[in-house]
Amino acid sequence: MAMIRQSCIALVLIFAFSSQVLAKQPLLTTPLIDVLSEQQALSEPTVKPDIALQYQQAKLWVEEVSDDLSEIQYVDELAVFYFNIGYTPLWHDSLAATEFEEQLRIVALSAISSDFSQRYSRLKYYKSSNDWRQYDLLATDTLLAFMSYVENLPAYGRGWLFGAGVDLRLPLPSEMAIERMLRAVESNRLRFFIASLKPADESYTKIVQAMTELEALKAAPWPGFYQQGIIRLGDRLQRPDALITILESLGDISRYEAQHLRSMDVGTLNLDLSAGVKHFQRRHGLKSDGVIGPKTRYWLAIPPQERIRVLALNSQRVRLWSVKYSSVLIVNIPDYEMNLWLDNEHVLDSKVIVGRPSRRTPLLSSRVDSVVFNPYWNVPISIMRKDILPKAQRDRGYLYRHDYAVIRSWTNTEQIPIHTIDWRIVNAKLFPYRLRQKPGDKNALGLYKFNIPNTNAIYLHDTPAKSLFNKEERAFSSGCVRVEQAEHLVMILLNYSGMSQQQINDLKSYTETKTVGLKNRVRVHVIYQTAWVDTQGMVNFRDDVYRYDTVSDSSQLEKKFTYRTNNNLSITQ
Repeated sequence: MAMIRQSCIALVLIFAFSSQVLAKQPLLTTPLIDVLSEQQALSEPTVKPDIALQYQQAKLWVEEVSDDLSEIQYVDELAVFYFNIGYTPLWHDSLAATEFEEQLRIVALSAISSDFSQRYSRLKYYKSSNDWRQYDLLATDTLLAFMSYVENLPAYGRGWLFGAGVDLRLPLPSEMAIERMLRAVESNRLRFFIASLKPADESYTKIVQAMTELEALKAAPWPGFYQQGIIRLGDRLQRPDALITILESLGDISRYEAQHLRSMDVGTLNLDLSAGVKHFQRRHGLKSDGVIGPKTRYWLAIPPQERIRVLALNSQRVRLWSVKYSSVLIVNIPDYEMNLWLDNEHVLDSKVIVGRPSRRTPLLSSRVDSVVFNPYWNVPISIMRKDILPKAQRDRGYLYRHDYAVIRSWTNTEQIPIHTIDWRIVNAKLFPYRLRQKPGDKNALGLYKFNIPNTNAIYLHDTPAKSLFNKEERAFSSGCVRVEQAEHLVMILLNYSGMSQQQINDLKSYTETKTVGLKNRVRVHVIYQTAWVDTQGMVNFRDDVYRYDTVSDSSQLEKKFTYRTNNNLSITQ
């Protein structure tokens, strides 16, 4: 605690004497009146005349040590920090350095931040050159930036990890985070503090292990398998060894099976190879039929380097929705799947339909608030204008056949007779009314709606269009999530809230709309995970349906994000 107290006092005094530093965020921001009171209690002088000079000397030391000052972001804060620890090395614990380098390496591999990538490369260079002073300085500066990255992820990760990237210099971490770091340094527990910065989640550990296994493959050229057309069981292969090598390298056939196939001089897609292809297809969310078509051929061509990048990116996404709840419902958009756990037990999985790329389902966290039986569908304005009104203009009976009613407004439920509207002059953009679809078999929400409060008006619901669940790719909706096993989900959630089966059956027999609140509101995460390791240890990949895995041009980042001086990030567009 003594070192932390001294750091607080020194920092306040420094910023009181240095107009240059006043424009920056101090390492710790203890209020001056509190520090002065503490000083008086300790019988220390309130002002040290040479403090500004000592600060300038400390800053000169940082500038002299650094080989390239442009790579150091927190010059003023480092000067104060190293002055207070007597310019001794911070990274004398090799285990702490190794742990930090590993976390930094994974972020670098994800390609979300050229800044972190450059920092990692420089640290490895200084280490290999035995330039320990520069290593220590840059590592400490990088630790502050990394702490800020981790701390700001909950607020801004849904931009950073989904195309925007993290190429801007980050503000200082919070006072609380820095104080935790200083306590760790003082108690010689830096390695444990750094370990706490990574997700305490088994899925993160599994992804990192999968990356390690793939890294053993990236040095060798990836075999090309580019045979066109549809390759079915018994069809001749132009490069059978390339297919065998890919399946062996990725773990879809064993080494023994690969050796056996090579010894047989296989020239066709036989049963053994087809079984390996089926295993490969299951891991990539494809139809597991053993037939090699365009989609399977696309995934066979993805080299280890790209797979590692996608795994690294998704390891960082785990930080956003690390499962900390014993009861949670998770919808993974690229997997088109929903899974429900209650009291740490997996109780339901279901196919889902998500928003098409032009109307993306947003990432969100909420709770299942209530269940609506026989819901009305209040048609969103965008869907009314783009989809329904053009159909009504072309087909005068469309609204009647699909049980739509024209309603006066969102605040007035008066119905406007459809036949009184002159559809010849209707302008979809200027249509003064709203549309509502009656409950029933034709209703777009089906028989059940699951309310999950959020700012995007997104919810889960049933659907009458059951045939769409047979599709491999299921991005068809206008943003909400359609659940194949909606009826089972209703029964499970109501049972979990203490409702008997008879009560549920009575509700299902109603033909009128009824909303039932849930006593036990299960947490909901709508996530976007394109790579993960499942419970069987299989590494899964899915198509990047919304193209979030590609980081945008770093030159555009300045236009998207700016930082205020109070450490708060502001989205400017």
